[in-house]
Amino acid sequence: MRVRVFKLKNAIFTVSTIAIIILLAVLLHVTGSYRTVFVAKRQLPIYSVARDDKKIAISFDCAWGVEHTDEILSVLKREQVHATFFMVEFWANKYPEYVKKIDANGHEIGTHSRTHSKMSTLSKASIIDELQTSSAAITNSTGKKVELFRPPFGDYNNILIETARDEGYFTIQWNVDSLDWKDLTAMQITNRIVKQVKSGSIILCHNNAKHIAQALPIVLDRLKNQGYTFVPIGELIFRENFIIDTNGVQKNAL
Repeated sequence: MRVRVFKLKNAIFTVSTIAIIILLAVLLHVTGSYRTVFVAKRQLPIYSVARDDKKIAISFDCAWGVEHTDEILSVLKREQVHATFFMVEFWANKYPEYVKKIDANGHEIGTHSRTHSKMSTLSKASIIDELQTSSAAITNSTGKKVELFRPPFGDYNNILIETARDEGYFTIQWNVDSLDWKDLTAMQITNRIVKQVKSGSIILCHNNAKHIAQALPIVLDRLKNQGYTFVPIGELIFRENFIIDTNGVQKNAL
C-alpha cells in the first residue's frame, strides 16, 4: 500500500513539474522575457550578392595616406571601372581634395566610421555618432548622401548592424580579401583576388597598400577577360526585397 502511495505521489510531482515548466515558457513568451533566455538571431552584413550576371565590385578602404591613390584612380579611369571607396572621417577631413577627386571620377563613396575603432564595443549612441559625423565629412565635400558603411576591421555585432540599418545604411563586408595591407607582391595580390572571385563578389583592397597600384591593372585585365563586369557596390546589391543568408550572401527575396 505504501509503495502505491509513493508511486502516486511521484507521478503527481512529475506532472506538476511539467505543468509549471510549460506555464513558465508561456509566460516568458507572452511577456517578451524569452529574449533573455534564447539567443537572438545573428545579424549579418552583406559579404557578397547572389547573382549570375558576372557583375562584381572592387572597393578600397581609405584610412592612412594617399601615396598610391592617384595611380589607382588613373588605372580605374583607363580601364573605365567605377569602384567604391570607404573613408574614415579623419582621412576625409585631412584629404578633402581626394574626396572630391574620387567623387569627380565617378566613384562611389561610403563611410568607414569616424575613428576607425572596433564598433562592436560601442554603445548605440556612439555608433550613431560615428556614422553621422563621418558621413557628414564626406557629404560636405561631395554634396551626396552616404548610404554604404563598412565596419573597421570587419568587426560587428547585432547592435551595430541594426543601428546602421535604422540609420539608413547598408553594411558592407567582403568575400574576397586581397590582403594587400600585408605588403604582398603585386602578383600575390593578383592571384589571391582572381582565384576567389565569383559572380556577385565584393573585393577588399586599400588605397594606400604598397603594391595595390601595380596589381590593379593586372587584376582588372584578368577578370575582364573572364567575362566579369565591375560596378560600384551600390549597383551590385539589392536595395529592397532581399534576405541575407547565414553566409552573408544577399539574395533577392522575390
